[in-house]
Amino acid sequence: MVYAINLVSRLILLLVAAYKSKKESSGGWLIITASFLLAAFSTEELLLKPLGLNLLQPAAFVLDMVNTSLQGVLLILAAAHLAPTSPERRMRISAISLLAGMVAYLWIVITNASPMDGSFTIKTLGPLMIYAVGYVYMGLTLYRHVVSRSSWQVLFPLGMVLLGLLNATYPVTATWEWFVPYGFLLGTIFRGIMAVGALNFIVWPKISIKPAGNVEIPRGVFMYPSITTASRAIGRLEEIPDLVLVTRRGLDSIKTTVHRDSLVFWITRVTEGELSQSPMVYAIAPTKIGILTDLIAGALNRGYRVVMVEAVEYLIIENGFDNVLKFLLNLKDRVILSGGTMILVVDPGALERHQLKILEREFNMG
Repeated sequence: MVYAINLVSRLILLLVAAYKSKKESSGGWLIITASFLLAAFSTEELLLKPLGLNLLQPAAFVLDMVNTSLQGVLLILAAAHLAPTSPERRMRISAISLLAGMVAYLWIVITNASPMDGSFTIKTLGPLMIYAVGYVYMGLTLYRHVVSRSSWQVLFPLGMVLLGLLNATYPVTATWEWFVPYGFLLGTIFRGIMAVGALNFIVWPKISIKPAGNVEIPRGVFMYPSITTASRAIGRLEEIPDLVLVTRRGLDSIKTTVHRDSLVFWITRVTEGELSQSPMVYAIAPTKIGILTDLIAGALNRGYRVVMVEAVEYLIIENGFDNVLKFLLNLKDRVILSGGTMILVVDPGALERHQLKILEREFNMG
């Protein structure tokens, strides 16, 4: 029974990752699918046993360690693609994951070479540490950037972190004969927790919280000359949990004027990356509007429904009006398809007349 639950959990995780990869055309989820595929199926069981062949025990152990290491490397690489971060940081993490793979390979070769044939603990330590890091890092990435923390979805990353930590002890605990069945049972429980959270992530992918203000937010796309007039239409920002804000306002102002569940992209050249978790604030360069589009699209997929762009004038200075217009129209189409609300806050005096006319044709004036 425990073995069957373990296998079913692995298959569920594989199917969920494959579904997300297909649905979102996501490279990150595709890499997770590859990792979960390695976790779900044994090459020996699928390919060799039907042919009446069996691996020699030393070869089976080495291949198992290669499989284990590769799962960890793939999850680190996938986390770099799923987290909203700069291309430079993504490249660094990708390089680290590949370096970890090389270290694991050398570890396996050296510890299994005949003159240096080490103990079980030494042989498994390197591969399983990389495996553990991959699962813990991916779990934290899912928790911080992907799943809704206010629903059963949180079981997905929780199970991953617990499974990673459990496997980090395996080089030692697997040598305790009495602990082995309990370790397998714990691993099955943690995979089951992951599977429950992953299924919830598929069935109820949207954020469960709704705007708490007294003002009903109209659907559609609108443009306002100031944040004051915009607030009259949609209410106070601190009462809108499903808000995505693109802004240049100061960090102190952001933290005191938006809901703690809001997602904020702070446009700046000074720094990049995550600056705060409640509310979630990311710094991003003004010229990276392509990346910004992808990040906002991901937020809409997760259930955010109100997109407010305050930094239009600054984006135009950095990118030119035509590029910013493409960015805004792309967002407009995505918001409309999601049934949400998009708000531009634009000072009419900061734009040329023909630029203002174009925006007025695309967005309803508030």
